[in-house]
Amino acid sequence: MLTVAYVFAALAALVHVYIFWIESIVFETTGRKAFGIGAEDAATMKGIFYNQGFYNLFLAIGTAVGIGIAGSNRDAGISLILLATGSMVAAALVLITSDASKARGAVVQGLFPALGLIALGVWALG
Repeated sequence: MLTVAYVFAALAALVHVYIFWIESIVFETTGRKAFGIGAEDAATMKGIFYNQGFYNLFLAIGTAVGIGIAGSNRDAGISLILLATGSMVAAALVLITSDASKARGAVVQGLFPALGLIALGVWALG
């Protein structure tokens, strides 16, 4: 079950790298279209999304580092994975509770980390 948790955590990290890409790198083109934001509003919101994208990147990096060090220091690796994926799930919950129309986005950003946390819980209890 621990391997399953690592796989879901890795998928969560990849999704968050993609979110970083659309929020921070291509926001004014692909990103704004993905979020349904017009060009004029995108110019105003660019800085906010740029910053938010880096939050997503840092969560992805934390998850990847956790997976990477889990072989040599399982406790530290799992701790990083728990912190990063738990933050991803919390952010998804904040998104959906702040604007129910963003449910799809909340599922996209929260599903894999939630499944990873569930798998970690099953492993820890098993």
